[in-house]
Amino acid sequence: MNFYLVRHGEAVSETSGPRRPLSRVGQEQVERVARAATARQAEVSAIIHSGILRAEQTAEILARHLAPDLGVRRMTGLAPQDDPAIAKAELEAAQASVMLVGHLPHMNRLAGLLINGDADRDAVEFAPATIVCVSYQSSLWQLVWVLAPDFL
Repeated sequence: MNFYLVRHGEAVSETSGPRRPLSRVGQEQVERVARAATARQAEVSAIIHSGILRAEQTAEILARHLAPDLGVRRMTGLAPQDDPAIAKAELEAAQASVMLVGHLPHMNRLAGLLINGDADRDAVEFAPATIVCVSYQSSLWQLVWVLAPDFL
Protein backbone atom coordinates (compact mmCIF):
# COMPACT_ATOMS: atom_id res chain seq x y z
CA MET A 1 0.00 0.00 0.00
CA ASN A 2 1.27 3.50 -0.84
CA PHE A 3 1.47 6.37 1.61
CA TYR A 4 2.38 9.99 0.94
CA LEU A 5 4.50 12.33 3.05
CA VAL A 6 4.23 16.03 2.25
CA ARG A 7 6.03 19.09 3.51
CA HIS A 8 3.79 22.16 3.46
CA GLY A 9 4.31 24.78 0.75
CA GLU A 10 6.35 27.92 1.26
CA ALA A 11 4.91 30.08 4.05
CA VAL A 12 5.00 33.84 4.49
CA SER A 13 7.85 35.31 6.52
CA GLU A 14 7.96 34.76 10.27
CA THR A 15 7.76 38.55 10.64
CA SER A 16 4.18 38.38 9.28
CA GLY A 17 3.00 36.79 12.51
CA PRO A 18 2.91 33.42 14.25
CA ARG A 19 0.21 31.79 12.07
CA ARG A 20 2.34 31.93 8.86
CA PRO A 21 -0.11 30.99 6.09
CA LEU A 22 1.09 29.82 2.69
CA SER A 23 2.58 32.52 0.51
CA ARG A 24 1.34 33.01 -3.04
CA VAL A 25 4.41 31.06 -4.22
CA GLY A 26 3.61 28.33 -1.69
CA GLN A 27 0.06 28.02 -3.01
CA GLU A 28 1.38 27.71 -6.57
CA GLN A 29 3.95 25.09 -5.49
CA VAL A 30 1.25 22.95 -3.90
CA GLU A 31 -1.01 23.30 -6.95
CA ARG A 32 1.86 22.07 -9.19
CA VAL A 33 2.65 19.00 -7.10
CA ALA A 34 -1.05 18.23 -6.64
CA ARG A 35 -1.54 18.17 -10.42
CA ALA A 36 1.55 15.97 -10.80
CA ALA A 37 0.35 13.58 -8.08
CA THR A 38 -3.01 13.33 -9.83
CA ALA A 39 -1.23 12.57 -13.11
CA ARG A 40 0.65 9.77 -11.30
CA GLN A 41 -2.74 8.45 -10.20
CA ALA A 42 -2.04 8.95 -6.50
CA GLU A 43 -5.08 7.87 -4.50
CA VAL A 44 -5.65 8.51 -0.81
CA SER A 45 -8.55 7.83 1.51
CA ALA A 46 -7.70 10.83 3.72
CA ILE A 47 -5.32 13.76 3.93
CA ILE A 48 -4.09 14.35 7.46
CA HIS A 49 -2.29 17.50 8.61
CA SER A 50 -0.59 18.82 11.73
CA GLY A 51 -3.17 21.47 12.53
CA ILE A 52 -0.72 24.30 11.83
CA LEU A 53 -2.23 26.74 9.31
CA ARG A 54 0.29 26.30 6.48
CA ALA A 55 -0.03 22.49 6.65
CA GLU A 56 -3.82 22.74 6.78
CA GLN A 57 -3.86 25.02 3.71
CA THR A 58 -1.53 22.62 1.88
CA ALA A 59 -3.84 19.71 2.74
CA GLU A 60 -6.90 21.59 1.47
CA ILE A 61 -5.26 22.36 -1.89
CA LEU A 62 -4.17 18.73 -2.26
CA ALA A 63 -7.70 17.56 -1.40
CA ARG A 64 -9.22 19.64 -4.21
CA HIS A 65 -7.14 17.60 -6.66
CA LEU A 66 -7.05 14.17 -5.01
CA ALA A 67 -10.63 14.13 -3.61
CA PRO A 68 -10.03 11.79 -0.65
CA ASP A 69 -13.16 9.86 0.37
CA LEU A 70 -12.64 10.64 4.06
CA GLY A 71 -11.64 14.26 3.47
CA VAL A 72 -9.09 16.30 5.39
CA ARG A 73 -8.46 16.12 9.12
CA ARG A 74 -5.98 17.07 11.81
CA MET A 75 -3.84 14.60 13.75
CA THR A 76 -1.46 15.03 16.64
CA GLY A 77 2.04 13.68 16.12
CA LEU A 78 2.88 15.70 12.98
CA ALA A 79 4.32 18.86 14.57
CA PRO A 80 7.92 19.83 13.76
CA GLN A 81 9.46 18.31 16.91
CA ASP A 82 7.14 15.31 17.37
CA ASP A 83 8.49 11.78 17.56
CA PRO A 84 8.25 10.23 14.07
CA ALA A 85 7.50 6.83 15.62
CA ILE A 86 3.98 8.13 16.38
CA ALA A 87 3.22 8.77 12.69
CA LYS A 88 4.93 5.52 11.66
CA ALA A 89 2.64 3.55 13.97
CA GLU A 90 -0.42 5.32 12.51
CA LEU A 91 0.66 4.46 8.97
CA GLU A 92 1.37 0.84 9.80
CA ALA A 93 -2.09 0.50 11.35
CA ALA A 94 -3.87 2.22 8.43
CA GLN A 95 -6.38 0.21 6.42
CA ALA A 96 -6.06 2.45 3.34
CA SER A 97 -3.59 4.87 1.78
CA VAL A 98 -3.31 8.26 3.46
CA MET A 99 -1.33 11.44 2.94
CA LEU A 100 0.40 13.15 5.86
CA VAL A 101 1.13 16.88 5.62
CA GLY A 102 3.67 18.29 8.05
CA HIS A 103 6.89 20.18 8.64
CA LEU A 104 10.63 19.97 8.97
CA PRO A 105 12.40 18.41 10.74
CA HIS A 106 9.57 15.92 11.37
CA MET A 107 9.05 14.89 7.72
CA ASN A 108 12.80 14.30 7.25
CA ARG A 109 12.89 12.22 10.41
CA LEU A 110 9.76 10.24 9.48
CA ALA A 111 11.08 9.45 5.99
CA GLY A 112 14.43 8.42 7.47
CA LEU A 113 12.71 6.15 9.98
CA LEU A 114 10.54 4.51 7.33
CA ILE A 115 13.09 4.13 4.54
CA ASN A 116 16.36 3.71 6.47
CA GLY A 117 15.07 2.45 9.81
CA ASP A 118 16.79 5.46 11.42
CA ALA A 119 15.11 8.83 12.04
CA ASP A 120 18.51 10.54 12.15
CA ARG A 121 19.57 9.30 8.70
CA ASP A 122 18.04 11.41 5.91
CA ALA A 123 16.35 9.52 3.09
CA VAL A 124 15.08 12.39 0.91
CA GLU A 125 15.22 16.16 0.76
CA PHE A 126 11.94 17.88 1.60
CA ALA A 127 11.91 21.24 -0.16
CA PRO A 128 8.64 23.14 0.39
CA ALA A 129 5.63 21.31 -1.17
CA THR A 130 7.54 18.09 -1.80
CA ILE A 131 5.52 14.86 -1.94
CA VAL A 132 7.25 11.57 -1.15
CA CYS A 133 5.47 8.32 -2.00
CA VAL A 134 6.46 5.32 0.11
CA SER A 135 5.18 1.77 -0.09
CA TYR A 136 4.52 -0.53 2.88
CA GLN A 137 4.29 -4.26 2.23
CA SER A 138 5.15 -7.26 4.39
CA SER A 139 6.50 -5.01 7.15
CA LEU A 140 8.96 -3.34 4.74
CA TRP A 141 9.05 0.31 3.68
CA GLN A 142 10.32 1.41 0.28
CA LEU A 143 10.71 4.76 -1.49
CA VAL A 144 8.56 4.81 -4.65
CA TRP A 145 8.86 8.37 -6.00
CA VAL A 146 9.42 12.02 -5.10
CA LEU A 147 7.68 15.09 -6.54
CA ALA A 148 9.26 18.47 -5.87
CA PRO A 149 7.79 21.66 -7.36
CA ASP A 150 11.15 22.95 -8.63
CA PHE A 151 11.51 19.87 -10.85
CA LEU A 152 8.04 19.93 -12.42
